[in-house]
Amino acid sequence: MADPPNNPHDAYFRHVLEQPVNAAGELRAVLPPAVAERVDWDALELQSCSYVSPALRSRFSDLLFRTRLDGHDAYLFLLVEHQSRPDPLMPFRMLEYTVRIWNRYIAENPKTTTLPAVVPLVVHASPRGECWTKPTELAELIDIDPDTRAELGDHLPSLRFLLDDLTVLDVAALHARDLTAQARVMLVLQKIAAGNKHLGEDLLTLVEDLLTLLAAPGGTAELECVVTYILTVSETGESDLDPLIEQLGPHAREVIMTTADRLRAEGEARGEARGEVRGEAKGRREALLELLSLKFGGVPATVVSTVGDADSAQLKAWSARVLTAGSLDEVFRG
Repeated sequence: MADPPNNPHDAYFRHVLEQPVNAAGELRAVLPPAVAERVDWDALELQSCSYVSPALRSRFSDLLFRTRLDGHDAYLFLLVEHQSRPDPLMPFRMLEYTVRIWNRYIAENPKTTTLPAVVPLVVHASPRGECWTKPTELAELIDIDPDTRAELGDHLPSLRFLLDDLTVLDVAALHARDLTAQARVMLVLQKIAAGNKHLGEDLLTLVEDLLTLLAAPGGTAELECVVTYILTVSETGESDLDPLIEQLGPHAREVIMTTADRLRAEGEARGEARGEVRGEAKGRREALLELLSLKFGGVPATVVSTVGDADSAQLKAWSARVLTAGSLDEVFRG
């Protein structure tokens, strides 16, 4: 998967939809049909940039595609929102991102006297299944009396983003979309996988798509991505996938079992690393308390508590101060 993931939803979403052939199906499904017919889908090209600030990347993932609309430059800005509680300021954020896209376009085309169309789309995938209830239009965010809003009319900024709320769609609706197998599997999983204990049964409707995915070039690696996502976000274990495995065949079984073993080993390694860190900190605490006791006599309970809450860096700094400090206060100053 490209780029270090902020969360498994983000990593899987980007991995699939950063491929224009997969993104095209999703975008066509949400754009007004008359507009979708006028987009040059063959020219759809991923742009190497992100407009979401680092502080927000644990909540949102964004992809920008450039294409032609009626023969003119145009951009399709696709953003996914993974949180169970939708961002009430999303229309403002989309305006910010749109302006940044225009600024970049002006920098690349300094003689331009026009701006390209930017069509913003938000895909909402709530792990808790909560539908989008927040504004989709910028005007709704402006705190103003309705009568005054009507009087000002077009003098107020206006932007409405397209919303694909997966929580209000049933799986049959996703099956009905003209999507690649890879995109359909991903969108269905974004909708139903989180916390699900029964994916072995629930994914039987995707057998044909999974077989298509597995038979394509790089299919083994792609199935590994699917299984990694399933075993990371759901409560379905590899043994619970038996109904699905029976339909997919022995090669899929091998991929699933190998991926499960890898994830288990990685989890154990992370656990051991955390254990080593905790063990090191425990040793530093014990050593510091022993030094304090030797130099200053009895150690008050408040000091023991303070040492118990400190991290390794702080413990190291305090231990160094013990050598020159004339009192407990000097050790713990600042």
